[in-house]
Amino acid sequence: MAELQEFEELFNKDTKTYLVFQVLKDKQWHCRECEYAHTGITQIAGGAGIQGLQRGNRTRNGMEIHSDNHLCATCDKTTRHDKWTGNFVLPLTQGNMPSKFAKRVVDVLGSRDIVELTKRPANQLTIDHKLPMLRWDESQKVAQTSYDSMSDKDIMQYFQLLKKSNGSVSHNLLKSRSCEDCWKTGKRGSPFGIKFYCSGTEDWSKSVKIDADGCIGCGWYDFNEWRNALNKNINGR
Repeated sequence: MAELQEFEELFNKDTKTYLVFQVLKDKQWHCRECEYAHTGITQIAGGAGIQGLQRGNRTRNGMEIHSDNHLCATCDKTTRHDKWTGNFVLPLTQGNMPSKFAKRVVDVLGSRDIVELTKRPANQLTIDHKLPMLRWDESQKVAQTSYDSMSDKDIMQYFQLLKKSNGSVSHNLLKSRSCEDCWKTGKRGSPFGIKFYCSGTEDWSKSVKIDADGCIGCGWYDFNEWRNALNKNINGR
């Protein structure tokens, strides 16, 4: 409950998106035809409604929302319904990531969940920007979303693949919570409680919150680099 309250505080209460959130936050199925009239949104599935909540934004995570057709007791007809699963997801982009590019990312990164080193189907993976959007300045925004011009090397530099939820807490949600906490407190993440850093310490070392270099060395920033460095440390190399 506390997590939901913290998430709700991130909304601008004067927006239509917030009104849609108020409908969905009970994690029940809701009919698009009759339950959103008060919002004034004509395209409830669009950016001001369902899609906007799914995407998230610079300061707020996305919401995992399922959509399906159900018989509505109010409309007495089969309509499109939406239901929030209760899970949050890290926002991927400032807008939509082209599906062709998303497939390329998965292919370049070998369809491998970087935390468990397990190859998974694309629908079980989340494409994660290593640098959280909270830390993007304008130059980072351009670099992170210039999909048409990205090389394979760029993809390996900017992205990693995290496992989606399979009934338990997803890795991208764990990262999301850690990044948000770091932003608020200045204390960097410790994946699975392991307080090890490739470089730097637990304390955020930069004077500016959107200095991307402040993330380097944190396990959630680049899990593979972090694991390799940890193994070397354990082996005394």
